[in-house]
Amino acid sequence: MQRALFGRSASLAQLAAAALGGPLAARSAPLLQRLERSMSSVSIPPPECMLRPLEVPLRYLFGPGPSNVPPRVLAAGGRPIIGHLQPEMYEIMSDIKKGIQYAFQTENNMTISVSGSGHAAMECAVFNVVEPGESVLITVNGIWGERVAEIAERMGANVHRLLKAPGEYYTNKEIEQAIEKHKPVLFFLAHGESSAGLCHPVDGFGDICRKHNCLFLVDTVASLGAAPIFMDKQKIDILYTGSQKALNAPPGTAPISFNDRACNKMFNRKTKPVSYFFDMTHLSNYWGCDGSPTRAYHHTGPVSGFFALRESLAILAERGLEESWRKHKEVAAYLYKGLEDLGLKLFIPDKVRQLKIGLKELRLPSVTTISIPEGYDWREMLTYIMKNHHMEMTGGLGPSVGMVMRIGLMGYNCEKTNADKALHALADALKNCKKSKP
Repeated sequence: MQRALFGRSASLAQLAAAALGGPLAARSAPLLQRLERSMSSVSIPPPECMLRPLEVPLRYLFGPGPSNVPPRVLAAGGRPIIGHLQPEMYEIMSDIKKGIQYAFQTENNMTISVSGSGHAAMECAVFNVVEPGESVLITVNGIWGERVAEIAERMGANVHRLLKAPGEYYTNKEIEQAIEKHKPVLFFLAHGESSAGLCHPVDGFGDICRKHNCLFLVDTVASLGAAPIFMDKQKIDILYTGSQKALNAPPGTAPISFNDRACNKMFNRKTKPVSYFFDMTHLSNYWGCDGSPTRAYHHTGPVSGFFALRESLAILAERGLEESWRKHKEVAAYLYKGLEDLGLKLFIPDKVRQLKIGLKELRLPSVTTISIPEGYDWREMLTYIMKNHHMEMTGGLGPSVGMVMRIGLMGYNCEKTNADKALHALADALKNCKKSKP
């Protein structure tokens, strides 16, 4: 009778609640739910972890990214979902495109956000403009050059690496000589090499690439919004970034832009790109960049991620690029002085002391690297800081592992008060972590 009232799908727990009522039903329901699961036709029960509420610790994300997200961006990402092919979504995507054009300082029509992290934009760039067997030249002075080289090799390119130690930089003469030697269709440079804390000069490379009919690809995942970059003025052919650094959106969206030179190469291929997902023939239509009056289904974009990205770009537009650059430089300088007062050594000056350009101009404002303090175990220090200060800092990455510790203060976290918190945590770790005898 009770099951009839509830319908054929009524559970034992529902029947118990109806029959017993009140507190007794509340106490009995969990037991009956377990009994019902034991009688289920499925052989694999629900995992216990999924029957508990989600718990996420509150932490200061003072590493190289992701950074803490402002409440305004979190709220934007929490708005109700709408269809990814609805006119309202297209309008939001159009806003994102204009926001990226401002952040990149470009008028390129072929400007979109890839669904994925910065690596997605990295692969999108290489897969679309390089064909198997073609020559590419990649600067490798940190992990990001290594990643691009591996991506290019996987799709069959003839990869030439221009190797330097982490933190070192390339002269225009070195680049032109390498381009003349290898005759690449694509030259890659990381503007913000976060594994070493280097902000690489860009001026002049675009002219060299155009002189030798080579496309210029630049990674700004760690630098966009924190250090000046001018896509059109600096003659950058392809530029990409990630959402989770100074832009302060959650990870998962990756702005990218192609100029007319890149589009000419990209849309006049002899072979299809190795990836369907990253094929700009389809993505350009999805983003309304191909001039077509209709948009065909390609994939379901991260709707909530696009909401958050749009809001983060709106915050950047409201603040202004120049103010954002100024703030990051000011807070970074404040952090540098505090680190030196603690007796810590900034990594980049040690590596570029011989250069004739200003040392501080080569430091990445968003991610500061310090040499590992002599006698200390960097892993122990970072573990201590996490445990006692609920603060994330990191060691090196790729070729800089064992060489540096990294402190990131970007976007929402770019405040002197946060620099003070980071300095206090480091001072505490230096005092309480074991130091080996010299």
